[in-house]
Amino acid sequence: MKVAIGSDHGGYDLKEYLIAHLKEKGYEIDDKGCYSKESCDYPVYGHAVANAVARGEADRGIVICTTGIGISIAANKVPGIRAALCTNELMAKMTRLHNDANVLALGANIVGPGLAESITDTFLTEDFSKVDRHQRRIDEMEDLSV
Repeated sequence: MKVAIGSDHGGYDLKEYLIAHLKEKGYEIDDKGCYSKESCDYPVYGHAVANAVARGEADRGIVICTTGIGISIAANKVPGIRAALCTNELMAKMTRLHNDANVLALGANIVGPGLAESITDTFLTEDFSKVDRHQRRIDEMEDLSV
């Protein structure tokens, strides 16, 4: 599985930590930046990750900023993206099962590295349930963006 990942300066350390973790697990990583702790703007990186997923260049995406809020909003501006801000494993599991979320958003000051690792692992290994009512709701969400 190919994973696009991006962060602003507030999420840089957690991004680097997760890249190492995911490479160790055998994931192919597409690092969309940022590449240092120098102040930068999260919409640039949320958009880059979301576009990679929307265009099929990556199977899933991960976006990280200080809270995860701003970068998830930026990612969700890209048609076809369902970015979910998760703070625990249950949220990651349910957003995959029910929403077929394709981008995970994390807040570096909200979750520590160990919890972020567990949330990420859950998000990347859980499959969409394909239950009719969940697919219908996803289709309704997609229709809202037209």
